[in-house]
Amino acid sequence: MIDPWWIKQLRQPLKHAAQLAVKLGVSANQVTVASFLIGMLAVPALALEQYYLALVAILLNRIGDGLDGAIARINGTTDAGGYLDISLDFIFYSAVPFGFLLADPVQNGVAAGLLMLTFMGTGATFLAFAAIAAKRGIDNPNYPNKSLHYLGGLTEGFETIAVFVVICVLPQFFVELAYGFALLCWVTALSRLYAGYRTLELPGSSAD
Repeated sequence: MIDPWWIKQLRQPLKHAAQLAVKLGVSANQVTVASFLIGMLAVPALALEQYYLALVAILLNRIGDGLDGAIARINGTTDAGGYLDISLDFIFYSAVPFGFLLADPVQNGVAAGLLMLTFMGTGATFLAFAAIAAKRGIDNPNYPNKSLHYLGGLTEGFETIAVFVVICVLPQFFVELAYGFALLCWVTALSRLYAGYRTLELPGSSAD
Protein backbone atom coordinates (compact mmCIF):
# COMPACT_ATOMS: atom_id res chain seq x y z
CA MET A 1 0.00 0.00 0.00
CA ILE A 2 2.87 2.38 0.83
CA ASP A 3 5.32 0.87 -1.68
CA PRO A 4 4.87 3.42 -4.53
CA TRP A 5 5.54 6.35 -2.16
CA TRP A 6 8.39 4.55 -0.38
CA ILE A 7 10.10 3.62 -3.64
CA LYS A 8 10.11 7.27 -4.71
CA GLN A 9 11.80 8.30 -1.44
CA LEU A 10 14.57 5.73 -1.89
CA ARG A 11 15.14 6.24 -5.60
CA GLN A 12 17.90 8.88 -5.39
CA PRO A 13 19.95 7.31 -2.54
CA LEU A 14 19.80 3.94 -4.26
CA LYS A 15 20.73 5.50 -7.59
CA HIS A 16 23.91 6.99 -6.11
CA ALA A 17 24.84 3.67 -4.46
CA ALA A 18 24.11 1.82 -7.69
CA GLN A 19 26.35 4.13 -9.71
CA LEU A 20 29.22 3.36 -7.36
CA ALA A 21 28.50 -0.38 -7.57
CA VAL A 22 28.48 -0.26 -11.37
CA LYS A 23 31.86 1.52 -11.36
CA LEU A 24 33.19 -1.31 -9.19
CA GLY A 25 31.88 -3.89 -11.66
CA VAL A 26 29.13 -5.26 -9.42
CA SER A 27 26.13 -6.65 -11.28
CA ALA A 28 22.49 -6.61 -10.24
CA ASN A 29 22.33 -10.41 -10.14
CA GLN A 30 25.38 -10.58 -7.87
CA VAL A 31 23.67 -8.23 -5.43
CA THR A 32 20.44 -10.23 -5.67
CA VAL A 33 22.13 -13.51 -4.75
CA ALA A 34 24.36 -11.98 -2.07
CA SER A 35 21.46 -10.17 -0.37
CA PHE A 36 19.39 -13.37 -0.46
CA LEU A 37 22.15 -15.38 1.22
CA ILE A 38 22.56 -12.67 3.86
CA GLY A 39 18.81 -12.58 4.44
CA MET A 40 18.66 -16.35 4.90
CA LEU A 41 21.10 -16.00 7.79
CA ALA A 42 18.08 -14.66 9.68
CA VAL A 43 16.74 -18.23 9.92
CA PRO A 44 19.50 -19.69 12.13
CA ALA A 45 19.68 -16.40 14.03
CA LEU A 46 15.95 -16.60 14.81
CA ALA A 47 16.21 -20.29 15.67
CA LEU A 48 18.87 -19.39 18.22
CA GLU A 49 16.73 -16.46 19.43
CA GLN A 50 19.32 -13.93 18.33
CA TYR A 51 16.63 -11.52 17.24
CA TYR A 52 18.70 -8.39 16.71
CA LEU A 53 21.20 -10.33 14.63
CA ALA A 54 18.28 -11.61 12.57
CA LEU A 55 17.02 -8.06 12.19
CA VAL A 56 20.38 -6.95 10.77
CA ALA A 57 20.25 -9.78 8.23
CA ILE A 58 16.68 -8.86 7.26
CA LEU A 59 17.48 -5.17 6.79
CA LEU A 60 20.63 -5.91 4.77
CA ASN A 61 18.56 -8.18 2.57
CA ARG A 62 16.05 -5.43 1.90
CA ILE A 63 18.76 -2.87 1.18
CA GLY A 64 20.25 -5.29 -1.31
CA ASP A 65 16.83 -5.84 -2.85
CA GLY A 66 16.55 -2.14 -3.54
CA LEU A 67 20.12 -1.84 -4.74
CA ASP A 68 19.90 -4.63 -7.30
CA GLY A 69 16.95 -2.94 -8.94
CA ALA A 70 18.79 0.38 -9.08
CA ILE A 71 21.80 -1.30 -10.69
CA ALA A 72 19.52 -3.02 -13.19
CA ARG A 73 18.00 0.31 -14.18
CA ILE A 74 21.48 1.57 -15.04
CA ASN A 75 22.72 -1.53 -16.87
CA GLY A 76 19.33 -2.49 -18.28
CA THR A 77 16.69 -4.74 -16.75
CA THR A 78 16.41 -8.34 -17.93
CA ASP A 79 13.69 -10.95 -17.63
CA ALA A 80 16.19 -13.37 -16.12
CA GLY A 81 17.20 -10.86 -13.46
CA GLY A 82 13.61 -10.04 -12.64
CA TYR A 83 12.77 -13.72 -12.34
CA LEU A 84 15.72 -14.36 -10.04
CA ASP A 85 14.86 -11.35 -7.87
CA ILE A 86 11.19 -12.11 -7.31
CA SER A 87 11.78 -15.84 -6.77
CA LEU A 88 14.37 -15.29 -4.06
CA ASP A 89 12.23 -12.56 -2.48
CA PHE A 90 9.32 -14.91 -1.90
CA ILE A 91 11.57 -17.61 -0.48
CA PHE A 92 13.06 -15.05 1.91
CA TYR A 93 9.65 -13.77 3.04
CA SER A 94 8.52 -17.26 4.05
CA ALA A 95 11.87 -18.04 5.67
CA VAL A 96 11.40 -15.40 8.39
CA PRO A 97 8.29 -16.95 10.00
CA PHE A 98 9.96 -20.34 9.61
CA GLY A 99 12.82 -19.02 11.74
CA PHE A 100 10.34 -18.07 14.45
CA LEU A 101 8.83 -21.54 14.23
CA LEU A 102 12.26 -23.04 14.88
CA ALA A 103 12.79 -20.71 17.84
CA ASP A 104 9.74 -22.08 19.66
CA PRO A 105 7.75 -24.74 17.75
CA VAL A 106 5.19 -25.15 20.52
CA GLN A 107 4.32 -21.50 20.99
CA ASN A 108 5.01 -20.16 17.50
CA GLY A 109 4.26 -23.17 15.31
CA VAL A 110 0.64 -22.53 14.35
CA ALA A 111 1.04 -18.77 13.91
CA ALA A 112 4.20 -19.21 11.81
CA GLY A 113 2.53 -21.89 9.70
CA LEU A 114 -0.48 -19.66 9.11
CA LEU A 115 1.76 -16.75 8.10
CA MET A 116 3.65 -18.94 5.60
CA LEU A 117 0.31 -20.14 4.18
CA THR A 118 -0.83 -16.54 3.97
CA PHE A 119 2.32 -15.53 2.09
CA MET A 120 1.49 -18.29 -0.36
CA GLY A 121 -1.90 -16.65 -0.90
CA THR A 122 -0.52 -13.17 -1.51
CA GLY A 123 2.32 -14.55 -3.64
CA ALA A 124 0.12 -16.78 -5.80
CA THR A 125 -2.40 -14.04 -6.57
CA PHE A 126 0.46 -11.64 -7.32
CA LEU A 127 2.51 -13.92 -9.58
CA ALA A 128 -0.41 -15.48 -11.45
CA PHE A 129 -1.75 -12.07 -12.42
CA ALA A 130 1.74 -10.82 -13.35
CA ALA A 131 2.23 -13.72 -15.74
CA ILE A 132 -1.06 -13.17 -17.55
CA ALA A 133 -0.70 -9.36 -17.48
CA ALA A 134 2.65 -9.70 -19.27
CA LYS A 135 1.07 -12.00 -21.83
CA ARG A 136 -1.70 -9.48 -22.54
CA GLY A 137 0.41 -6.35 -22.37
CA ILE A 138 -1.42 -4.78 -19.43
CA ASP A 139 0.24 -1.53 -18.33
CA ASN A 140 1.96 -1.23 -14.95
CA PRO A 141 1.83 2.53 -14.21
CA ASN A 142 2.71 2.43 -10.50
CA TYR A 143 5.85 0.33 -11.03
CA PRO A 144 7.07 1.15 -14.57
CA ASN A 145 10.62 -0.14 -13.96
CA LYS A 146 9.65 -3.53 -12.59
CA SER A 147 10.13 -6.70 -14.61
CA LEU A 148 6.75 -8.03 -13.46
CA HIS A 149 3.34 -6.40 -13.21
CA TYR A 150 2.80 -5.43 -9.57
CA LEU A 151 -0.78 -5.89 -8.42
CA GLY A 152 -1.00 -3.82 -5.24
CA GLY A 153 -2.79 -4.46 -1.98
CA LEU A 154 -3.14 -3.60 1.67
CA THR A 155 0.07 -5.46 2.56
CA GLU A 156 3.05 -5.11 0.25
CA GLY A 157 6.80 -5.05 0.72
CA PHE A 158 6.96 -2.07 3.07
CA GLU A 159 4.30 -3.40 5.42
CA THR A 160 5.85 -6.86 5.46
CA ILE A 161 9.29 -5.56 6.40
CA ALA A 162 7.77 -3.25 9.02
CA VAL A 163 6.16 -6.29 10.66
CA PHE A 164 9.43 -8.24 10.45
CA VAL A 165 11.19 -5.38 12.26
CA VAL A 166 8.55 -5.26 14.99
CA ILE A 167 8.54 -9.03 15.63
CA CYS A 168 12.34 -9.05 15.86
CA VAL A 169 12.26 -6.20 18.39
CA LEU A 170 9.27 -7.66 20.26
CA PRO A 171 9.53 -11.43 19.69
CA GLN A 172 7.34 -12.13 22.73
CA PHE A 173 4.41 -10.81 20.70
CA PHE A 174 5.14 -12.89 17.61
CA VAL A 175 1.95 -14.96 17.83
CA GLU A 176 -0.39 -11.97 18.15
CA LEU A 177 1.41 -9.98 15.44
CA ALA A 178 1.54 -12.96 13.09
CA TYR A 179 -2.21 -13.58 13.41
CA GLY A 180 -2.97 -9.91 12.90
CA PHE A 181 -0.73 -9.57 9.86
CA ALA A 182 -2.05 -12.82 8.41
CA LEU A 183 -5.55 -11.36 8.52
CA LEU A 184 -4.40 -8.25 6.65
CA CYS A 185 -2.56 -10.40 4.13
CA TRP A 186 -5.73 -12.38 3.43
CA VAL A 187 -7.51 -9.11 2.74
CA THR A 188 -4.76 -8.38 0.22
CA ALA A 189 -4.93 -11.85 -1.33
CA LEU A 190 -8.70 -11.76 -1.73
CA SER A 191 -8.70 -8.20 -3.08
CA ARG A 192 -5.99 -9.15 -5.58
CA LEU A 193 -7.94 -12.23 -6.60
CA TYR A 194 -11.07 -10.15 -7.19
CA ALA A 195 -9.31 -7.23 -8.90
CA GLY A 196 -7.17 -9.49 -11.06
CA TYR A 197 -10.11 -11.61 -12.15
CA ARG A 198 -12.23 -8.59 -13.00
CA THR A 199 -9.38 -7.00 -14.94
CA LEU A 200 -8.77 -10.13 -17.00
CA GLU A 201 -12.50 -10.55 -17.53
CA LEU A 202 -12.86 -7.13 -19.20
CA PRO A 203 -14.12 -7.08 -22.81
CA GLY A 204 -11.25 -7.52 -25.22
CA SER A 205 -9.34 -9.95 -23.00
CA SER A 206 -8.82 -13.29 -24.66
CA ALA A 207 -10.18 -16.36 -22.88
CA ASP A 208 -7.82 -19.18 -21.87
